[in-house]
Amino acid sequence: MTSTLLRRYSLAVLALVAYFLADSSDAGLLFLAIGHCDSMNGPVVRLARKALDTGNVNYVLPWVRPTDEGAIRHAFEHALKVRGLGEEARSLADLHFFETLVRIHRAGEGEPYTGIKPAGYDLGPAVPAADRALEEGSAEAVVRLLTEAVRRGVQERLRAAMSRKSFEVNDVAAGRRYVEAYVPYVHYIETLWEAAAAPSHSHHAPHAVPAHPAHAH
Repeated sequence: MTSTLLRRYSLAVLALVAYFLADSSDAGLLFLAIGHCDSMNGPVVRLARKALDTGNVNYVLPWVRPTDEGAIRHAFEHALKVRGLGEEARSLADLHFFETLVRIHRAGEGEPYTGIKPAGYDLGPAVPAADRALEEGSAEAVVRLLTEAVRRGVQERLRAAMSRKSFEVNDVAAGRRYVEAYVPYVHYIETLWEAAAAPSHSHHAPHAVPAHPAHAH
């Protein structure tokens, strides 16, 4: 049963990777940025620098909703004007534009804006692996990374639940210890499956409501 479960969730990982790679047809830096769109070395700010240096706002417009395009255009034009006032003004104008762009982009994702993370911020292994897969055109490395993480996560939670599964019905405390291990185990698997099975949708579209609500354990 364990090996079957692992095979199923390895396929779920592959489905996730395939979804993100298939949704990345735009050229250049228009790639997955869920985890690092609010950092100074993330694609949103990098494209913002390029937009300001070239005077072409179209580099960043794909990262905001159509309804927010006017605000970004206004902030962009303002930044270009202030940039001409000197080096210090240029730095301040750039930072203000970065912050405005990231804040509006985050709002489009339904996420709060908590400031721009500094360059070199530790993103963990997943996001850099996703970016490398897109740059190299190969999912092999990121699939290995995710598959191993899923395998480890399932095995650890399964072992914890199995170790507490057998208890005497009148030992309520032992029963509760089992439930404390069972619920995270099932929720972990359920979350993985829902992420892998979710239909493709626009980056700026509201999150879809699952057809079947998650189990309330």
